[in-house]
Amino acid sequence: MAYTALIAIGGNSLIRAGERGTIEEQLANAHATAKSIAQMIKMGWRVLITHGNGPQAGAALIRSERAAGEVYTHTLDMCVATTQSEIGYMLQIAMEHELRLLGINKLVTVVPTMVAVDPSDPAFQKPTKPIGPFYSKEVAQEKKEKLGWDIVEDAARGYRRVVPSPEPMEVLQLEVIKKIIDLDIITIALGGGGIPVVKRDDGSIVGCEAVIDKDRSSALLANGLNVDLFIISTDADQVYVNYKKPDMKGLRYATTEELQKYYDEGHFPAGSMGPKVESVIRFIKNGGKKAIITSFECLMDALEEKAGTHISN
Repeated sequence: MAYTALIAIGGNSLIRAGERGTIEEQLANAHATAKSIAQMIKMGWRVLITHGNGPQAGAALIRSERAAGEVYTHTLDMCVATTQSEIGYMLQIAMEHELRLLGINKLVTVVPTMVAVDPSDPAFQKPTKPIGPFYSKEVAQEKKEKLGWDIVEDAARGYRRVVPSPEPMEVLQLEVIKKIIDLDIITIALGGGGIPVVKRDDGSIVGCEAVIDKDRSSALLANGLNVDLFIISTDADQVYVNYKKPDMKGLRYATTEELQKYYDEGHFPAGSMGPKVESVIRFIKNGGKKAIITSFECLMDALEEKAGTHISN
């Protein structure tokens, strides 16, 4: 019986450091990511792909705001919905191409995915999720004063706009995703952490202004699907403590207890590795078997335990 893995790809994986984020650049990065995942599928793994959308959702929101005088605008949940389609499309054609090169005849599909959140979540009063491009301190301050944006320094790479990021409570398309995976169809779902929605008492659903952290919602989905392996693909080959300091140390193997200790000591910033570490801890503590944090370039080596950080209970 094939093992199932959920691979969560960061939105920044499609827009690399120093890139403008053109469609051509994103497609090239999508193919590089898909090439590694296709090799994993060739090994016999059943794969579900989730992805972030921080840069893309921010760009969609900027386009909406700047064009407000000429066309209808998009709320933040609609920006997440449109980027689910945009990024899903790029990953789908990249996956289909890389699979063909390996002689693998499998279907690939994209599932628009909603995630329920609590409307009283305190995150709505304290925005923390970075979206959009990086700005210099001066430009960021100007946007904060003129446009009322909430701004934070993000992982020492610059300043970014932040929006509310409530806790994911329920993946509404969980049963649909289960059925598709059972058909051995490669599934791309939960884009951008899922479209944030609120379930009303009468059963109706309404969107809300937020961007859910994709690592947290991916952990929730991974537990719901009872996958054998939860992989978070990021721009680092593994998790480090004392990152970029003289005594920097990589972690090849770690228990949830060890990671929690390092997390509590402040080794993993909220804008970078923090949510990833937090999410793998949640996955394991909620019954998950194993998790890996690595880059897509190191994915095959990580599966052979030659790279990445491997987390277990």
